[in-house]
Amino acid sequence: MSPDPVRAVVLDIEGTTGSVDHVHAVLFPYARERFAGWFAAHRGQPRWTELIEDVRRATGAADLDEAGAVAALHAWTDADVKAAPLKALQGEIWAVGYADGTLHGHVYDEVPEALTRWRAAGIACHIYSSGSTSAQRNWFAHSNHGDLTGLLNGYFDLTTAGPKREPDSYRTISRALRVPPAATLFLSDVGAELDAAAAAGWQTLAVRRPDDPRGPAVDGHPVRTDLAGLDLTPQPAIP
Repeated sequence: MSPDPVRAVVLDIEGTTGSVDHVHAVLFPYARERFAGWFAAHRGQPRWTELIEDVRRATGAADLDEAGAVAALHAWTDADVKAAPLKALQGEIWAVGYADGTLHGHVYDEVPEALTRWRAAGIACHIYSSGSTSAQRNWFAHSNHGDLTGLLNGYFDLTTAGPKREPDSYRTISRALRVPPAATLFLSDVGAELDAAAAAGWQTLAVRRPDDPRGPAVDGHPVRTDLAGLDLTPQPAIP
């Protein structure tokens, strides 16, 4: 039996629609250099208190002070930990850089055409990334191919969906989309994320760019090197 027709596509960012190197070489250092300054500028404000409490909960250190929170954020950045407080603050700091033109999001050349084609076929296109939803919007609003937000229907992150390696996160997204899991396709470069989506009943497709050091294979999932020519519309049966 062939897979159900795809009604919704959910895409990862890093390694799938945009460059991992851009995130690690540009965005991460930009935010890391500004954590301490952000806390100093917001000291005593409700958002400062909220973020301190979020870092305390994430670290399990109830008495963590401002310096300790900054140190935790630095450590999470260096280890690429998908911690919700880190992702939220990164998104807030990046927003300033996007607004003043210092930063842009990287999107592979074939991605705008693919999104355009899928939208024209009536397929809803969403993003699911560990980065905050605001960071995701800014990435696509200020991309190297211009503002692409008009091609996207919505965004999911660690707060609105949950961890990307947990099947329940994909079930949460299915409820929000109101699309059957079997009619939803997830594209990612990470095998564990694809495994979780498959466990939730989704269709999956791995994307491994030619320069990916992990190689071209992803166990248990079909693989493509890019999104060019990826046709998601049902094909007529051969008589």
